[in-house]
Amino acid sequence: MPQFVLKELLEQNAYPGRGIVLGRTEDGAKAVIAYFIMGRSENSRNRVFVEEGQGIRTQAHDPSKMKDPSLIIYAPVRVLNDVTIVTNGDQTDTIYDFMAEGKTFEDSLRSRTFEPDDPNFTPRISGIVLPNGDYRLSILKSADGNSASARRYFFEYSDTLAGQGHFIHTYRCDGNPIPSFEGEPEQVAISGNIDEFTELVWNSLNADNKVSLFTRYIDLATGATETRIINKNN
Repeated sequence: MPQFVLKELLEQNAYPGRGIVLGRTEDGAKAVIAYFIMGRSENSRNRVFVEEGQGIRTQAHDPSKMKDPSLIIYAPVRVLNDVTIVTNGDQTDTIYDFMAEGKTFEDSLRSRTFEPDDPNFTPRISGIVLPNGDYRLSILKSADGNSASARRYFFEYSDTLAGQGHFIHTYRCDGNPIPSFEGEPEQVAISGNIDEFTELVWNSLNADNKVSLFTRYIDLATGATETRIINKNN
């Protein structure tokens, strides 16, 4: 599988939608997480990330302009014991609740499906990072835009490699309706400290459509975390 340059993937796609990157630093010592949101409508763009406990949630930048909170107000990141959960919707809570009961990441997502935003039927993308740096990703999507059929894909990455990550996003590109992501998560190179990585991702996202970015580095030896949040709406 080829290894892509994350900067190029982002710069060449004006609207990947929401995206998750999971991986490992070049020295192998830290797990890497990035989650970003983008928007085309005023409602989607009227958001910020705010810290909540060990994770984050979305909230309206200007509450007076919020038209419909469904699908856009949720907790993208939560931590259960030493497992970090990151998703593009309220399935974060589903994963958290299922895993708290001893069930699996896959069990939780088999109870969910894609978003009901006809005609896009936006995929639900989800990931977890384990304390040893291994991670899993998933995408729940319609059958090529047919809402009568759901397709659930799971990807498991064990013995993860230093300097490597995987990137999954909701949309293949811009469009109307917007075409869903296809294939396996894209294998990408990971480099730099958290500030360099955060800057690379943020500066590579389309300037008109980007909304917010969350990044986190987790020290695999100690569990210590470093977190950065950037909101276009400051």
